[in-house]
Amino acid sequence: MKVNCQDKGIKKAVEIIENGGVIIFPTDTVYGIGCNPYDTNAVKKIYEIKSREKIKSLPVLASSIQIVKQISIIDKFTEKIIKKYWPGPLTLILKLKDKNLKKSLNLEDKIAVRIPNSECTLKLLNKCNLLVGTSANISGESSFTNPQECMKNVKNYDVFVDGGTITSKGESTIIEIENEKIHIIREGALKKEDIVI
Repeated sequence: MKVNCQDKGIKKAVEIIENGGVIIFPTDTVYGIGCNPYDTNAVKKIYEIKSREKIKSLPVLASSIQIVKQISIIDKFTEKIIKKYWPGPLTLILKLKDKNLKKSLNLEDKIAVRIPNSECTLKLLNKCNLLVGTSANISGESSFTNPQECMKNVKNYDVFVDGGTITSKGESTIIEIENEKIHIIREGALKKEDIVI
């Protein structure tokens, strides 16, 4: 099934998520695949669709800093980074404090999270607060910015939210902060020299 980013399409996608389904949706970087991160079966389905190794944890997208604070620990330095770069293409690895997420996503003590700068994704997140948000592709292959190519190459999802072609500088940059030092885990749309306080 394919819907668009209008209210009717968003409502349908949220229904699918709430019923344990998997959706593909546009973000500010690439097309993502997601589900309710608390739903173990839906999480398992994403691993199967992507042929992703279980040892590679899944990142989540959040609707607000308040929601991020509910699931993880944020110090003052990290909050400065968040206020400067969110919403945007920066994923932070944070200390996890939500035991239910730890179980459903099979995490240890950290979680990768971001708030995307996409009107369509934020509409979804405003309804469900948190979404698994990983690239909609087969693990190890290129991610997609074109909806037709994405639909042609990825199978077994429940609904495709078509937001048109995404113009971006690549996937999100992943960082981890330790003792106010920024460690780049994966350089993406934001370059190392761009991340300054």
